[in-house]
Amino acid sequence: QVQLVESGGGSVQPGGSLRLSCAASGLVMEWYGIGWFRQALGKEREGVACISSSEDRSDDSTYYADSVKGRFTVSRDNAKGTVYLQMNNLEPEDTAVYYCATGLRMLYARCGLGPDPVYDTWGQGTQVTVSS
Repeated sequence: QVQLVESGGGSVQPGGSLRLSCAASGLVMEWYGIGWFRQALGKEREGVACISSSEDRSDDSTYYADSVKGRFTVSRDNAKGTVYLQMNNLEPEDTAVYYCATGLRMLYARCGLGPDPVYDTWGQGTQVTVSS
């Protein structure tokens, strides 16, 4: 059974930074495209960032929502089997529960940020709160 576990959330002041981690059991993380999504209270879930995967490791392309470009960075540490979301210059509008997601169809796949059913395996989420 595949499980994703997010960690690293917390409360920070505007302008602060957090690094979220996404670890998996039941799959080899580096083989799969991974998406980061967030859902703020009363709002729909939105794609934030994602990182692709490829069998020959030639495509680790990343994509970002316009609202986070230049502030967020998604990356992998294959040795640790972990995908990170580094979030800098956080804004109150970034307050949300953050989720990582993947799916069997994300094996060696280019990722996307839309509400794609290929993302069928989700973590439990980690809360990020940005306030002064």
